[in-house]
Parts: sequence; structure tokens; C-alpha cells
Amino acid sequence: MSNPEDRITAAVLERMQSTPDPRLRRIMQSLITHLHAFVRDVEPTEQEWFTAIRFLTETGQICDGKVRQEFILLSDTLGVSMLVDAINHRKSAGGTESTVFGPFYIAGMPERATGEDMAVTPGDAALIHGRVLGAGGAPIANATLDVWQTATNGMYSGQDKAQPETNLRGKYHSDAQGAYAIRTVVPVSYPIPTDGPVGKLLAATGRHPNRPAHVHFMISAPGYQTLVTHVFRSGDIYLDSDAVFGVKQSLVVDFEKHAADVLGRRYGIETPYYEARYDFVLERTP
Repeated sequence: MSNPEDRITAAVLERMQSTPDPRLRRIMQSLITHLHAFVRDVEPTEQEWFTAIRFLTETGQICDGKVRQEFILLSDTLGVSMLVDAINHRKSAGGTESTVFGPFYIAGMPERATGEDMAVTPGDAALIHGRVLGAGGAPIANATLDVWQTATNGMYSGQDKAQPETNLRGKYHSDAQGAYAIRTVVPVSYPIPTDGPVGKLLAATGRHPNRPAHVHFMISAPGYQTLVTHVFRSGDIYLDSDAVFGVKQSLVVDFEKHAADVLGRRYGIETPYYEARYDFVLERTP
């Protein structure tokens, strides 16, 4: 092996042979192989490589450890998050499809009663309801639905300091029949943050930063696999060009407008409102 470039790669791979953990050894050797192949393919100048290192440095520096997670945003916008999701959540027929977790989840949000309004900020009233079921159609009682979405200004609590941290967030539970109900506001499309390295990368590659309107769900129940997914609003102009590639057709639902009626009043809605019905299907833990 006379080529000095090949000798460099071979030397690093050989050094990794001493890694005790076989899984880590496989990961590192694959990473080195593909990363070195990438460098050979594009042949970056030293200045370009330093620019790449600076980009990663700035990506880490803008992360705040709680709400702003620029590396998740980078993974999302490169489609890597959805690829990892597809590999790790191969569903059997009937299971609700998963999608990206996103960078704006906050743990420890309040427990909420069935139909409780989680919105403090204004917006068009909405009721999202349905059932949580097992793959065979049996209801799952007391499943936890951890829910979060943006306000109508397109920002999440925590991201927007003007909002109370608990705004448009909360943990709901299914009843004995698997039914759940969430009072909220109609979700809106919004741009992901563009004031950091990821935003600059999107601009440089001619891509828009927008996500279609959606509500996040993380649903868990004993004996079942935790489901991380969204409910997307049908008709949104960004459904076919989501900046993070997260849309799946099975997760798109209609938000139908109703005049004030018996269903709305059951949950304290005395005005016209929008109704979305969606049944989540969880799969058993292997």
C-alpha cells in the first residue's frame, strides 16, 4: 500500500482494532471509513475544512442544554433524524407511524385533566380527541399523552420568553375506554430557528426553513412501545416540503370547523372551534 492517503486510513482503522466494546469498534471503523471516503471524494481545501470545524463549533456553542438544541436541528434538516427513526421504528401493519422528536421538548410539564385547555396564549379554539388502542383494536387505559406545540406566533414556550413555560404543553391520560381529549389552539406552520449555523446552511443551500402545522405527541403505556409522533394539519402549504422531512401521510388530519355545539361545550368551548379526531395505535413491547 504505497499511497500515503490509503496508509493514513489503514493506520487509523488498525488503531481502532483495540477498542474493547465490539459495537463501538464497528461504529468507529465505519465512521472512519466513510468519513475518509468523503474527504477523498470532495477533496476539501484546508480553509474549507477549517470552515467545517468552525461550523460544528458554532453549532455546539448555540446549544443551551434545555430548549435550544442546534445539533438535533442539524440532524433533522439533513434528514438523518428521520432515517434513524425509520430504522428504529419499523412498524407492523396498523401501528401509528412515528416521526422526529424535535429540539423543543421540555420534560416535567403539568398533568392535565381530560379536555383541559393547555393554551394560555390566544388562538382559534381546537379540540383534538380520539382513542389510544393496541394493535388488535383493544383500548389502552391510562396511557400518557405528553403533548406540546407552538403558539400562534410560531414559537414554543421556553423558546419564547414571553410565554409561560407550561403554555401549550401538558400530560393527558386516556380513560378506561382508551379515549382522550385535548383542548388547545389550532396549530400553525412556523420556521425553525434561522439565527444559528443551521439557518445559515439552509440559506446557503437555497432551502426554506418552514415546518407544516402540527402538534407533538409522546405516548406511553406499560407493556407498549413509546410512540413519538405528530398530528399534522391537512391543507398546510409545507406538507410536501417540511424542512425536517418529518411528514407522513398517515399523520395528516383535518381540523374541521364547527359552530358552538354540545361536544365543544362538554370541554368548556362556547365559541366556534376546530375539531381533529385521531386514534393512536401502540405496539407491544417486544
